[in-house]
Parts: sequence; C-alpha cells; structure tokens
Amino acid sequence: MSLALVGGSIVLYATDFLVFGRPREIAFGLMDNIAFLCIYILVVVFVVEDVLARREKQAMLKKMNMVIGAFFSALGRDLLTKFVLFVDNAAELAPRLAFTARWEKADFRRAMETARTFAYQVHVAPATLRDLRGCLLNNRGFLLGLLENPNLLEHERFTDLLWAVFHLVEELEMRPESLERLPAADYAHLAGDVKRAYSLIASEWLAYAQHLQVSYPFLFSLAVRINPFGADPSPVIQA
Repeated sequence: MSLALVGGSIVLYATDFLVFGRPREIAFGLMDNIAFLCIYILVVVFVVEDVLARREKQAMLKKMNMVIGAFFSALGRDLLTKFVLFVDNAAELAPRLAFTARWEKADFRRAMETARTFAYQVHVAPATLRDLRGCLLNNRGFLLGLLENPNLLEHERFTDLLWAVFHLVEELEMRPESLERLPAADYAHLAGDVKRAYSLIASEWLAYAQHLQVSYPFLFSLAVRINPFGADPSPVIQA
C-alpha cells in the first residue's frame, strides 16, 4: 500500500509536469505540502488520536464499572456485612465510611485511605468462618467468571480484590469442614486473609459509590441507603 501511494504521487506529479510544464511551481507545491505535513501529524497524532483514546478509555471504564457493580450486587455487599463479624473495632470504622449524598471527592478520597490503612482488629471463630466459607464456595463460579473478564485487566485495584477474595476461598476450602481446633497460628493466618480482603473490598466499594455519584445519581441514592457502613442500611426511603 505504501509503494502504491508513493507511486501514485510520482505519476500525478509527472503528469502535471508533462501537461503543464511548470517544474518551479510543482517543486514549490511539493515543499509547501511537506512543510504542512508537520502540522498535520501534530493534529492527527497528538490531538485526534488523544481524543479517540480518551473515548475508548471511557467506554472501557464504563464496562469495568458495570462488572464491579455486578460484583457488589451479587456478593460484595454481603461480604462487607459478614466481615464485620470478624472485626472487633468495626464500630470505629463504620462512621468514617458511611457516605452521604453530600459527600464530595475529597471525602471519598479520605474514606478510601481510611479503609486501606485502618488498624483492623480481626478475630476469627469457627462459626463465623463456616458461614463465610459457605458463602464464598457458593459464589466460586461467579468469582472465576470475573477473573476471566478481559475488561478488568486494566483495573489493578479490583483485580487485587478478586485475588484476595479467591485466595480466602481456597484457604477455607482446604481446611476441615468444622474449622475447629486449628492451631492459633493458623487462625492468625486466616485473620490476616480476612483483613486483606475486607480492606480491599471496603476501599473499592467507596470508589464505586463515588463513580455512581458522578455518573448514575439514581443508583447512588440506593447505594447511600444500603451502604453496609451506614447506621441502619435499608432500601426503604424513610419519611
């Protein structure tokens, strides 16, 4: 194709020369076009392609957030509710993550940092571990489907979240069904896995809520009402 285009230009310039016989004007026009080529490249490469890349990125982010929304609808919010049973100081964390309709970008940023750095005091017990394992194993196929979604490759935080949750699934699946009489070191290890998953899910839930506030206010209104960190989560609008 390159050779054909170059050959076509040569033929046209040769025809122009043979028909009109004005080599100086032909040379001037050629140099004028070459000089403009730099500006053309600037416009096409740095402006047009940048606009197209941004549109493509926005479309990809929209698809990713749809997948993230599906995760929280099917499993994520339920996990946040279950993880509270493992955290002895959850009452200290909840008010700092209970977003409202009046929150701004800075409020969400502070809350996400809190979710990542909070000093979680995690204590695991066989009963709560059994309930958590049942929930995770019932949703194992769903989690595997999310890991296979190509739209999530560009979302490092959510990918880390999925790996943390899936690792917890494997840890719980490989232990005795009763989960009783495990060594203290093993309970401590499971507590660390719960802490990792909880902090990542809490942080990503806040990021997703911020996205809803900007792009889908009607969905954000529901998220505020059913926020697991709220004082009394309920989808019912109170008078």
